[in-house]
Amino acid sequence: MPRQVKGRDTGRDGRSARWDAHREERRTELVLAAVAAIDTIGPTAGISEIARAAGVSKPVLYRYFDSQDDLYAAVGRWGAEEVMGRLLPAILVDAPVRERVERGVEAYLATIEEHPRVFLLLVRHRAVASDPLADGKAAIAAAFARVLGDTMRELGVDTGGAEPWAQAMVGMGLSIGEWWLERQTMSRAAVGAYLTSFIWHAFAGTADELGVPLEEER
Repeated sequence: MPRQVKGRDTGRDGRSARWDAHREERRTELVLAAVAAIDTIGPTAGISEIARAAGVSKPVLYRYFDSQDDLYAAVGRWGAEEVMGRLLPAILVDAPVRERVERGVEAYLATIEEHPRVFLLLVRHRAVASDPLADGKAAIAAAFARVLGDTMRELGVDTGGAEPWAQAMVGMGLSIGEWWLERQTMSRAAVGAYLTSFIWHAFAGTADELGVPLEEER
């Protein structure tokens, strides 16, 4: 008789791993369906409307997400991944600092402009429940902090400001993005030029105080 290893059930482990993989795949499908539904319905979309537009029932959504907050948080993480997937390659180029800032701003604004209703739903939801952008903001800020830290080390200056700088840029980006999409009082090119100027001059002023003036090369 084959000897069994006590406390180990390889069949169950295999089934559990397959279920976990299926669950994550299905969650991803439902997040994309939710994004498409919000794109269509608008930032006031509720869980019932999202489920109906996605072609599933509310119980099906709740099988994969603990609550509406959990679904919105997953959508927020999806959004952050979309932003980072475009923004980081834009700023990690061999170019003058101002041009890198300009490229990053353009990548960010272009991304949120593709899904304005999703962005607005997420930022508005913060006022009434848990912040669905919390994980995404933390991920983007951490990525910014790494890039800034590396740059500051290359310049031979204290890297202690990298994290506050990263947090400030994320906060400014969210605030200006919300205002722009809500008001639509200027073009993407115009708001991008202002945001680029704000960030550049803040960088340049700080660098000058640290004794490492940046060449604008403009």
